[in-house]
Amino acid sequence: MSCKKSRWSMMKLKTEREPSKLFFQGQTMMPFRALLTGFFCVFFSVFLVACEPPSSLSRETAEEDTTSGETKPPPSGHFVRFYNWNNYIADTTVTRFERACNCRMVQDYFSDHEEMLAKLAAGATGYDVMVPTGNVVETLMAQKMIQPIDKSRLKNLDQIKPEFLSMWFDPENQYSVPYGYSVTLIGYNAEKIKELGLPVDSWALIFEPELLEKLQGKITVMDSQRELFAAALLYLGYSVNDGDEEHLREARDLILRAKPYWAAFNASSYIKELTIGNIWVAHGYSNDMFQADQDARAAGRPFTIASSLPKEGAVLAVDNMVIHKSAPHLDLAYQLIDFLIDKQSTAELSNLTGSGSINALSLEYIDQDIKDNKAVFPDAETFKHLHQLKDYSRKERRLANRLWTEVKVK
Repeated sequence: MSCKKSRWSMMKLKTEREPSKLFFQGQTMMPFRALLTGFFCVFFSVFLVACEPPSSLSRETAEEDTTSGETKPPPSGHFVRFYNWNNYIADTTVTRFERACNCRMVQDYFSDHEEMLAKLAAGATGYDVMVPTGNVVETLMAQKMIQPIDKSRLKNLDQIKPEFLSMWFDPENQYSVPYGYSVTLIGYNAEKIKELGLPVDSWALIFEPELLEKLQGKITVMDSQRELFAAALLYLGYSVNDGDEEHLREARDLILRAKPYWAAFNASSYIKELTIGNIWVAHGYSNDMFQADQDARAAGRPFTIASSLPKEGAVLAVDNMVIHKSAPHLDLAYQLIDFLIDKQSTAELSNLTGSGSINALSLEYIDQDIKDNKAVFPDAETFKHLHQLKDYSRKERRLANRLWTEVKVK
């Protein structure tokens, strides 16, 4: 199967799995989870995919323990458990890994970091490799949820681009290894936005009432406190990591002013909503916008999905692989990490999802249209305007949580 065919099949799977219904004004999209009070979600419906041994390469679903609510691993065979973002690994990569290690990969998914952190805080165990973003790596390190990386066991480490090593959250890569990256930006229905004559080069498109009047009920923003506040802070001229109370209140007020025009806070299904034309503008991840455009083309839609990096700046999310502190299959965990940073695996990830590759040798395997997309592979000048989220202090986090609650309930 070619990379392109693999990409189509995974995208079709994703759009079929996600709900198409939007919950409007003050309600939250809940595709895989339930809310814990007003702050964050605790548990989500767990889909563990267990692969057949390499001899058959068919797939089976892991058995669910209905008494505990947890999902049990396959009843037999060697396996490694991978806790990852939904649809963030190519089927071809999974198949090749299972052949190479003569094992099964059991996948568990999360759609937001709050899900991951809440589940781990509730005592979930059994995971081997997890894929948090930079600021969450910092949190997991502080909580002693992950174990140090033995870099001598990773022969492909030298293929990683230098700019993605020794990052601020883990200066010596003692606990994390880069996996891929995306940018939080604006995705939009290119034909509809051109017809309306709206500018797409600024966060004004999601915050300014005079523009939003033309998009009433046709725009969604991320159901993520940090991501939405980051966009507001950037538009106001502040840092994405600004914890000043006055500045955060300004951001809250900006969000509340725009909220009546939005269709929903949407963390997951905006890909499908863009694809079928239910919404015209979405605040979300660059790789999701890429997938939405591919889905629209595959379905023969009379429009295309484009994306834009606002001139005020945007959030860069570098996803990383970490090993859980109690990983039960440590040897396979290292084999998996080393396999996933290889040039072929990283290229398959980019070709499938439109995420940026962290591997310096992978470009020759990546589709040309993806390599040419600046939202996927920003040039040096664009990178200057990308910012990574850092963890708030406890005081700042309490304030941000309180303001986020105000945003959601008003």
